[in-house]
Amino acid sequence: MKKFNIRKVLDGLKEASSSSSSSSAPSSSSSNPSVQVGLQENHLVQEQLQSEHFQLCKTVRHGFPYQPSSMAFDPVQKILAIGTQSGALRLFGRPGVECYCQHESGAAVIQLQFLINEGALVSALADDTVHLWNLRQKRPAILHSLKFSKERITFCHLPFQSKWLYIGTERGNIHIVNVESFMLSGYVIMWNKAIELSSKAHPGPVVHISDNPMDEGKLIIGFESGIVVLWDLKSKKADYRYTYDEAIHSVAWHHEGKQFVCSHSDGTLTIWNVRGQGKPIQTITPHGKQPKDGKKPEPCKPILKVEYKTTRIGEPFIILSGGLSYDTAGRRPCLTVMHGKSTAVLEMDYPIVDFLTLCETPYPNDFQEPYAVVVLLEKDLVVIDLAQNGYPIFENPYPLTIHESPVTCCEYFADCPADLIPALYSVGSRQKRQGYSKKEWPISGGNWGQGTQSYPEIIITGHADGTVKFWDASAIMLQVLYKLKTAKVFDRSRSKEDKGGADASDEDPFAIQLMSWCAESRMLCVAGVSANIIVYRFSKLEVTTEVVQLLEVRMQYEPNDVESPEGGGEHTSAHPTPGASPQTSGPPSHPSTSSNNSDGGNTPCLKVRSTPLKQSAGYQVDLVVQLVWVSGEPPQQITSLALNSSYGLVVFGNINGVAVVDYIQKTVVLNLAMLELYGSNDPYQRQPRSPRKSRQPSGGLCDINEGSATSEDRCKSPTSVLMSNSNLQQFYNGGGRGAKMSRKLSLPTELKPDLVLLSVCPPRGANPLDHRDNSFSRSRSSSVTSIDKEAKEAVLSFHFCESYARKGDGTPSPCLFLGTSLGAVMTLALTLPPPGEQRQLQPVFLAPTGVLIRLKGSILRLAFLDSTGSVLPPAYEPWFEPNVSADGEEREKVRKRRPVSLSPSGSQDLNESHYAVMCSEKQAKVLLLPSQTCIYKHSITEASFVLRADVVQMSQGVCLACFCANGHIMTISLPGLRPLMDVNYLPLTDMRIARTFCFTNLGQAMYLCSPTEIQRITYSQDTCENLQEMLGELFTPVETPEAPNRGFFKGLFGGGAQSLDREELFGEEVAGRASRSLAQHIPGPGGIEGMKGAASGVVGDLARARIALDERGQKLGELEERTAAMMATADSFSKHAHEMMLKCKDKKWYQF
Repeated sequence: MKKFNIRKVLDGLKEASSSSSSSSAPSSSSSNPSVQVGLQENHLVQEQLQSEHFQLCKTVRHGFPYQPSSMAFDPVQKILAIGTQSGALRLFGRPGVECYCQHESGAAVIQLQFLINEGALVSALADDTVHLWNLRQKRPAILHSLKFSKERITFCHLPFQSKWLYIGTERGNIHIVNVESFMLSGYVIMWNKAIELSSKAHPGPVVHISDNPMDEGKLIIGFESGIVVLWDLKSKKADYRYTYDEAIHSVAWHHEGKQFVCSHSDGTLTIWNVRGQGKPIQTITPHGKQPKDGKKPEPCKPILKVEYKTTRIGEPFIILSGGLSYDTAGRRPCLTVMHGKSTAVLEMDYPIVDFLTLCETPYPNDFQEPYAVVVLLEKDLVVIDLAQNGYPIFENPYPLTIHESPVTCCEYFADCPADLIPALYSVGSRQKRQGYSKKEWPISGGNWGQGTQSYPEIIITGHADGTVKFWDASAIMLQVLYKLKTAKVFDRSRSKEDKGGADASDEDPFAIQLMSWCAESRMLCVAGVSANIIVYRFSKLEVTTEVVQLLEVRMQYEPNDVESPEGGGEHTSAHPTPGASPQTSGPPSHPSTSSNNSDGGNTPCLKVRSTPLKQSAGYQVDLVVQLVWVSGEPPQQITSLALNSSYGLVVFGNINGVAVVDYIQKTVVLNLAMLELYGSNDPYQRQPRSPRKSRQPSGGLCDINEGSATSEDRCKSPTSVLMSNSNLQQFYNGGGRGAKMSRKLSLPTELKPDLVLLSVCPPRGANPLDHRDNSFSRSRSSSVTSIDKEAKEAVLSFHFCESYARKGDGTPSPCLFLGTSLGAVMTLALTLPPPGEQRQLQPVFLAPTGVLIRLKGSILRLAFLDSTGSVLPPAYEPWFEPNVSADGEEREKVRKRRPVSLSPSGSQDLNESHYAVMCSEKQAKVLLLPSQTCIYKHSITEASFVLRADVVQMSQGVCLACFCANGHIMTISLPGLRPLMDVNYLPLTDMRIARTFCFTNLGQAMYLCSPTEIQRITYSQDTCENLQEMLGELFTPVETPEAPNRGFFKGLFGGGAQSLDREELFGEEVAGRASRSLAQHIPGPGGIEGMKGAASGVVGDLARARIALDERGQKLGELEERTAAMMATADSFSKHAHEMMLKCKDKKWYQF
């Protein structure tokens, strides 16, 4: 026995050294050729995939714009633009038409202005730059930029159908920019000229600029201090000045241009007559309590914005945000709509960033006829219907609820069964809320793309509150299909005793940690942070479950349970051998957790509800499995999970071992410690021991900002922690808030949102980010010398398959393969009873067959290929309706069901070989089964480590896709392990990307780029080529509405809108050029050349035609100018010749 052990140890050492020597090349894929070893049978597989089949590009971004800062709306094109604090720009048209752009500087977008119906947008940024975006192409680009160097931008205004942009600054000055050329005019309104003697102090930054709706020559300027100036552009002087004691936040005109309203920092609104300078004609405090003695009302919070909109019939609307009284502590942010004598206060879930009133006309000098208000909140977008009583909101068709609860994990499935999306949609449509506006969504611009990509795609997100959402992600769109609330299974009102004495008030005890889904059978299994697993079946019928089936599993082992490593399998009292009856509480009639021991023994973290559970159509609970506390110690986190519908088994593992549950018979069929999986072949000779009494979190991640002492305490050695995948899936960003977890859940007690170290804490005094790779390479090595006695090994990956469990097996049989955090791949042979009645009664047997192979680093992915190189999918059971009546033919069909075993190559030969693909954080290996010969190995990375690896089906073949912590995305051929693509895509900036990155079939991938947004990318050349067609058009040719009719008498006697030739005032000939040091012009990449390359489709053709016409017109204009110049020269010559002739007419020759 001992001799065998030593031989195994030597094998491990030899393999580790050979793998390290073969992978000592740099991490570049070109210098990392796969090493071919062993037999040559693999020559039978002709690999079709080549490097030219791969190209990496972003496709589309979904979700709510993270940290929004500004908003604009084009009332003719009906397009909404939202800018964010990180310089992102999101454009929304009709549902399904979305676009994402990014300012390179990353500075916050402080203001957006559409060139209405021109297909262009102006953005002003916090770094004092102004950009002009061209929206006439599918991927908008910057045409011009202007960088201010001496003054800071505070406000911009672009009048309708004008090419002159007013820019107000912090110094109180106003500059004017030509948006066509993006050159500054020499015309400047200086603050001292504007206020003159009305104030001795500086009036503060410009907070508002707008022209009088009826007279474009009059400009109203609002300064922060409370001064408002009406400036006459022609005479270059102030006509009127209006002074108020309180600071101004915004100004809005009445459409007739005779009145305007200001909002102030004390919660008041002041309404002014244009010609009345002294005092406002009316002062309103919408939320202030009016004292009876006639004194001023109590001050309120600032009114941040006000809009004044008129209607032909009825009173005008005054809409404002803010202004609540200070004594309303804890009250939610409000939007106030004042219409005549009625005032409606609409409470919002989040603080208001901005709002816009949508009106029937783009002309400011006409009755506005407001019909909706778009309210941009910090974490939501709300549109209110102003035309209906009670102001209902519109149902939002955009996928903006990804972050409703913080995302904790996600999975991505492409090429799903065709009937799946309709089935999920039909049950999800019953969950919709009522009470929405009956009208159509008002943001309806743009056109859908014309792409032909038609395969179904589904994204599943797990959330911190225990919800699971299914999304239809087909054809680069996203739509929520169905929402499952897993917390319904548990009692929410838990007493202090039920919590095991831990303070769990600010936790997310229901958070989803892992998900396993079988698309064919529609079976779903989720694991939560409270060490619970729930198995769901899909049903189209509603059902009431009287008793929720519960299994309690004990997965912690005392030292006295096992006397020696060699005697591992003999003590069935704590963990049974494969044939023994497992020690669990079985499915009790109600949760057996009501009586709590003083030491917290044998109690789960959550209490399953004992009352009947009404389950609507959709996913319905079939079984709950809970790991229990043992001797006052909490259960360890579940690190891996897999489900197989054909075998009726769920398998899960953690740092203590592995357990297999038969969800058909509701029993535990296997519960083994890691030691027993090795049997007598454990190379580390570990002694099982009871959990530590210190109750240190087993998570193994620590805060980057924590003191080095706690880092050392928490991580005694680099190998005493969980390895990568368990950690990556164990943490989530709380959507901008610190997600606090108690020790009961084996999570760090405090987690700052985006600053989390990966997996291993650094040594004392080390810079965590600099030494991360070193600590990983130490902790991940499978060499025996690097493993101390404290080493904990967790199960990180599972794979069910019909293959060869033992060396030399003649026929494939059901197997379970598992990979550990120390690089071991092990096999368990399954013995299943025949289907039908016997499957319900006879037990399932599992037998460990030992270690198959070792890899360097934690095992991330296991997969199998058949002899032709096609993916060998796990057997599955087709979906059936579980809630059929007890009698009848349906029940008989269910009883006689047989599982389906699929292989793309048709019926399997009894003696055909399989390829087992194994990928760890550092390397990939391919084994030939049943001979168990390693025929290929490839070192993926040395300096970094792989975070996510998936075996994916492309249209031309199968490959292994990897995402590394250094930001590289790679694809590797199978089974030959040839590097096909290696792109340095993005650095791993935070834990969220690592935790949510998923590859799926046909070259699709996704990750959460912020707490609220999903970024989808493709690594398929075909998709990249078709992407331009698939993207929607933002700009569509629309006629601008006719200007309002001035009327006969207004035209006869004056009145009506006064137009202004701004070119005369601001043009270079009159105003001159501005100082070059004031601002620098930067031509953008999206000029005519960029547009020619990027534009496509009908609008692109129109744009190109328009550009060609412009160019032709320009050339004709130049030709005309040249002709005119030549004519003038000829005329001048003729004149001079005539004068000369007259002069010389009467002179004799000798007089010259």
